[in-house]
Amino acid sequence: MTDFVSGLFAIIQDRKVNQKANSYTNSLFTAGEDEIVKKVGEEAVEVILAVKGQGKQRIVEETADLTYHLLVLLAACDLTWEDVCQELARRHS
Repeated sequence: MTDFVSGLFAIIQDRKVNQKANSYTNSLFTAGEDEIVKKVGEEAVEVILAVKGQGKQRIVEETADLTYHLLVLLAACDLTWEDVCQELARRHS
C-alpha cells in the first residue's frame, strides 16, 4: 500500500510543476499554502466527526481525504512522503 501512496505523491509533485487543466490538485497549489492548510484542518475535523458516529466507511473516506490533503501540503512545503516515513522509523527505533 505504501507503493500506492508513493505513486499518488509522485502525481501530486508532478502537478506542482506541470499544470493540468481542471486539476483539483493544481487548484490547491494555485490557491496557496493558506488554502491547503485550511483544507487539512477541515479534513481533520471531518475525520473526528466520522469517528464520533458516522460509521467505519465514513472514517475510511475522511481519512483518505485527510491523507491526500496532507500529501499536497508536504509537496507545497518541499517535503516528501519519505521524510514522514523516515521520521516514523526514527521514532520506532
